[in-house]
Amino acid sequence: MSNYEFHDQLSLEAKAEQLGKQAMALGLIPSFVVHYFPDNWIFYIPNDKQSEPLTPEEAYLYLKKLIEQ
Repeated sequence: MSNYEFHDQLSLEAKAEQLGKQAMALGLIPSFVVHYFPDNWIFYIPNDKQSEPLTPEEAYLYLKKLIEQ
C-alpha cells in the first residue's frame, strides 16, 4: 500500500511550505514567501535578481529536487 505525502490541494501546499522551510534551514535558498489566498497559495523563491510566482505543484517539485541533491 502506498503512503502519499499529500492527499489534496491544502496538504500539497502545506508540504511545499514545509520543504521551503527545510531548504532555508539547510541554506539552499536565502528566503521564500508564501501568499495565502482562500483557494490557492502562491510561492515565491527568489534567485539573484527576481522571483516568479510558482504554483504549489511547481514549488513542491522544485524544492523536493533541491533538497534531494
